[in-house]
Amino acid sequence: MTTPPPELAVVPPPGCPAHVPSTALTPLYGPPVAEDPHGLYARLRARYGAVAPIELEPGVEAWLVLGYPELLELTRNEQLFSKDSRRWRVPLEGRLRPDSRLLPMTSWRPTLLSLDGAEHQRLRAAVSETLARIDQRQLRETTEAAADALIDSWGPDGTADLIAQYARQLPLLVFTRLLGLPVSAGPRLVELISHFVDSSDKSVPANAEFQAILADLVRSRRERPGADLTSWLLAHPAGMTDEEAVHHLVVILVAGNETTINWTGNTLRLLLTDRRFRATLTGGRLTVSDALEEVLWRDPPTQNFPGRWATSDTVLGGQYISAGDMLVLGLAAANADPSVQSPEGLAGNRAHLAWGAGRHVCPAQHPARLIVETAVETLLHRLPDLQLAVPAHELTWRPSPWSRALTSLPVLYSAFTPPRASVPERSPWSPRPTPSSRFDSIPSAVTSTPRTPDSGTPGRRSWWNSLAGWWCGR
Repeated sequence: MTTPPPELAVVPPPGCPAHVPSTALTPLYGPPVAEDPHGLYARLRARYGAVAPIELEPGVEAWLVLGYPELLELTRNEQLFSKDSRRWRVPLEGRLRPDSRLLPMTSWRPTLLSLDGAEHQRLRAAVSETLARIDQRQLRETTEAAADALIDSWGPDGTADLIAQYARQLPLLVFTRLLGLPVSAGPRLVELISHFVDSSDKSVPANAEFQAILADLVRSRRERPGADLTSWLLAHPAGMTDEEAVHHLVVILVAGNETTINWTGNTLRLLLTDRRFRATLTGGRLTVSDALEEVLWRDPPTQNFPGRWATSDTVLGGQYISAGDMLVLGLAAANADPSVQSPEGLAGNRAHLAWGAGRHVCPAQHPARLIVETAVETLLHRLPDLQLAVPAHELTWRPSPWSRALTSLPVLYSAFTPPRASVPERSPWSPRPTPSSRFDSIPSAVTSTPRTPDSGTPGRRSWWNSLAGWWCGR
């Protein structure tokens, strides 16, 4: 974000970012990005166009790419815009604090997120082919059974927080099981992930502890492989080192879990607050899948993502980009670009950029979609009269520059409907059976019956104790 080189030298017009002092940069943190991100993006677009100068934390500048075609250019041109954060000028110039909240999300790691070219393709193949081994039918059935057990753990008072008691717990339960982590690790992992995704003041030590847990898991699976994603990743022909495996588990858990949590919460919010959508859904004119797509357009679970780093001085969206500048993918802003909004609406349209684009498009979108769709469908079946417990305008959002996530979603309901399906007989992370295969089965789920607020059901159990008991067959 400096003066262009001689070959690009043009006198910048008034209002160009070249004339904007660093103290006037728009912050991509704090209340504005939490309370009204769409308004923030609209103001930036009106002032600067498709690429806007921003501040990620005091004294740390970057560019936010707001335009749909510009974001496609950014993600598809590896020659000009690299994933390698070691090119970033800010830390190279000593301007990034050792305890910066940005470190967990921007530090270089030996993963598919930080590499280009052949090395990226090697590691992406390992992750994609490992995820492809999940049995989709069994994953759906097990997610539904886990959702039923979670709902059954709620008390008889007819109230619940769909973020704390559902959206934030269900994906983690499934993902920890997929990776081969003990169910008891779940609560701490939720807390650690929240710290560095929200860029809290505890993000750096939380990131270190998170990686230590996964390093222990990798060492264990090297010695004793199992039928889980960690073991399959280590056994892949790509030949990952232990360090590479740990960092890819971080990617799978953080990206997969956080995205799934937010996607679930935002979809439930849409259904509870948008009468038009709820009516068309219950009337059969739209499906839960349609709701999922609308959320990916309106409020994608990841609204901004770091990032790309310019390999040389260039121009993007009419802005001079200097070598080493950081560019943030404005996924939500690009989806709202007026140039791509269709007058027919968003139904059935999957051209959004919620998963990114180019060679680095998210490899876990299919299992994530299956988990979220199952979570929403199960909840609507079990609690058909679900309604918001507070006015919609009182809902608040987490103060994250990266995630679009509610802090809570309080609801009311009158009774439980019994579960639809029984628990699967085998694990969704086990290979598909062959005539000679033998696999351990998953214990039967806790059964439930319809309940009402005055039914005299015992008080609420700890959600984690309930789920741990369900996994262990208690």
